[in-house]
Amino acid sequence: MTDLAIKLDRTAKSSLAEQLRLSIEAAILDGRLKPGMRLPSWQDLATQLGVARGTVRVAYERLLDAQLIVTSGPGGTRVTEYLPLRPPERKAEERPSLPIMFSDYSTPPRIFQMGVPAQDAFPFKTWSRTLSRAARQVAALPVSYPDPRGERALRQQIAGYLAVARSMTCGEEQIFITGGYNGALGLVIRALQLEGRPGWMEEPGYPIARAALRIAGITPVAVPVDADGLDVSRGLEIAPAAAFALVTPGQQAPLGMTMSLPRRRALLQWAEEAKAWIIEDDYLSELQLKGRAAPALASIDHGGRVIHIGTFSKTISPALRLGFIVVPPALTSRFAEAAAYLAPAPFPGIQHVVAEFLRDGHYIRHLRKMKRLYAQRRDLLKQWLEPGQSVEAMAGLALVLRLPDGTPDVEIAKRLLAFGLAPGPLSPWYAGEESSAGLLLGITNLVPERMEASWSVLQTVIREFS
Repeated sequence: MTDLAIKLDRTAKSSLAEQLRLSIEAAILDGRLKPGMRLPSWQDLATQLGVARGTVRVAYERLLDAQLIVTSGPGGTRVTEYLPLRPPERKAEERPSLPIMFSDYSTPPRIFQMGVPAQDAFPFKTWSRTLSRAARQVAALPVSYPDPRGERALRQQIAGYLAVARSMTCGEEQIFITGGYNGALGLVIRALQLEGRPGWMEEPGYPIARAALRIAGITPVAVPVDADGLDVSRGLEIAPAAAFALVTPGQQAPLGMTMSLPRRRALLQWAEEAKAWIIEDDYLSELQLKGRAAPALASIDHGGRVIHIGTFSKTISPALRLGFIVVPPALTSRFAEAAAYLAPAPFPGIQHVVAEFLRDGHYIRHLRKMKRLYAQRRDLLKQWLEPGQSVEAMAGLALVLRLPDGTPDVEIAKRLLAFGLAPGPLSPWYAGEESSAGLLLGITNLVPERMEASWSVLQTVIREFS
């Protein structure tokens, strides 16, 4: 034991027993004391170190508790033959790889950022009052497992809202509350058992959805869009055996066109004949700045092939992580089982808040206010653009600033983050080799007082990469 160079510091804050324990433990774990090696008795070690026997006894007892040594009566105290596994050395924590549209999580919205509602126009007072009332209601709920499909109050309010805003006729039993869009897509994939099967996806299309499909073992097949939306005939040429089509018929993401009625009928006919599914991503609901939003694709589905997904991320806040699925009546049992076992609805408290927000009319009033505000901010941004330089996208909530082919729009977007600007690059929305370069300029969080400076920085950085 003297070869272990045990040094005890009587001036240290830690006790002598703890110092001795740490020294012996280090010697065992780094191999200087081999399994089965006999240790000195309390008295012998105490004598060698010039400490009390009780000090050695306490150190040995702690090593026994840690299963590093064993006692065997006449056999004395030995290093255990079966040392516990050493934890792996901790490496420096790696920063997670975030999608390009998210520079960081849990940060205030930046100018030109897409997918987030106006931070400065959120009805905080009304929301706070609603939140307080809902909290009291939730506190009085029975102490039991909540309905995995979601709270009945919210499902009823969503059914009523969809009937008015999206021309959909559905019962509360067809609605499932999820953890945002991602949770909804995951539940759809599992309930319909789509893993390992090919599926159509719009080209260009939502990069996060494409990545999610790949993680689920699904092969997303890029089907081009034109002025009428997804080109069904091209889909049949490229992947006739697809199991589903993931589409944004209301406002194509990111280019913004609405799927025409003939194209909708063609898509529904394909789904019925092929026994395939249509996953309708209604990410903006009725939030459209020009006129009234087209009815949901699910509203004209008579064959029970459309799975409708909606969220409150773009209309209230993405921080809610609250979405919903509307399924055909024949699928309610299948989805209820999948939700119960794999993806139950989120915390009931936030569901009650949104249910009351809908019930009391705050949601509709908020949407009307947002439409007027967003139209003003869109027109403000257009003043800085030359005619023909951009096109409206995402139902008017963004403008696509076209850049020459080959322009590194991803690098431009990353560079702009240092200036507090967060436009989205267009090229990652394309899955194929042929893509268009551009910047998606979100209009929801524009600051009129900073518009001139923001536009100047944007143009300066673009010129750096031209």
